[in-house]
Amino acid sequence: ALRKKLPNGKISEIKERILCRASAPEARENRPQESGEQSASKAVPDRILAINNKKDEKFLREKTADFDFSKFTGQEVRALIARMKKTMRLVHGIGLAANQIGLSYKIFVAEVSAERGGNNKFYALFNPKIEKSGKEKSIAEEGCLSVPGEGDVQKIFGRVERPERIVVSAVDKNGKPLKLKVWGLLARVFQHEIDHLNGI
Repeated sequence: ALRKKLPNGKISEIKERILCRASAPEARENRPQESGEQSASKAVPDRILAINNKKDEKFLREKTADFDFSKFTGQEVRALIARMKKTMRLVHGIGLAANQIGLSYKIFVAEVSAERGGNNKFYALFNPKIEKSGKEKSIAEEGCLSVPGEGDVQKIFGRVERPERIVVSAVDKNGKPLKLKVWGLLARVFQHEIDHLNGI
């Protein structure tokens, strides 16, 4: 999960694997809970898994499984999206991968401000894959919800180099194939979350 702030200024590159590692869950059933089991509107976020927990780290270094829509009802899919969206907002993130809350599924959510103003745009992408990356790259600071600080340090940020533009294929909440061309901050968020889903 990517934290909200991406400060500008002079930056230097850091190894992305160290920055983007996520943590493993405690014994938790890898299935979206139905709305009767856990209300999507509750004010308490799911626990975000962190790399300072060895069990968590082991789990999140594994690649997540493809999301099989045939095994879930539409209600379960909507409940999962709502649950992840609520957690992401409550912890002030702009992206969240399913394995960061203990679910080994290829799905992430993201919410990024429009570059030219306007309302935030929310995304919920299933089985995402980067099909093409542009040659132009940029370095910017990233913070990860799964990389907590120690002591009085609440947030850790690191400089990460990524392609400025990417093409992503995915499936939406209705199982419809998508192909998205994204750039700038949105491309950075998508790459960060796909890294999580791939165990990076």
